[in-house]
Amino acid sequence: MPGPQFLAPKPVSPSRRVRRFTLAQANRTLPLVRRIVSDIVRVHRDVRNMQIAIQAAGAKDQAAAQTALDRGLDSLQTYVDELVEIGCELKDFNSGLVDFIGRHDGHDVCLCWKLGEETICYWHEIAAGFAGRQPVVTLRETEL
Repeated sequence: MPGPQFLAPKPVSPSRRVRRFTLAQANRTLPLVRRIVSDIVRVHRDVRNMQIAIQAAGAKDQAAAQTALDRGLDSLQTYVDELVEIGCELKDFNSGLVDFIGRHDGHDVCLCWKLGEETICYWHEIAAGFAGRQPVVTLRETEL
């Protein structure tokens, strides 16, 4: 009887240092973030449509449809990676909801922006999520 087999763990990538933004810094990134998030929302919608098309496609069309889907998913991942490089996090593919880490009264919070908003108008405690959004006029930024 063979001995137990162990799977090698996947390589661990170094953890990325959290980037903290002031409200002004986060707002300055919005032109670039807006373009990336617009692409994410568009490509995500296209990928969903491709997934539906694959289910409806005949056997001869599924391979080509799957190739197109794979390209769309790769493109989507590239856009998400671009947001990560900037230092923000995509929270919702459909609405284009993005969080930036900021500071309020000495602790980390999320500066919350959604596609269609001109500037960052809300923040929330990290655990509170979208439902806990508060206007940025109540934000008391402290040293990063």
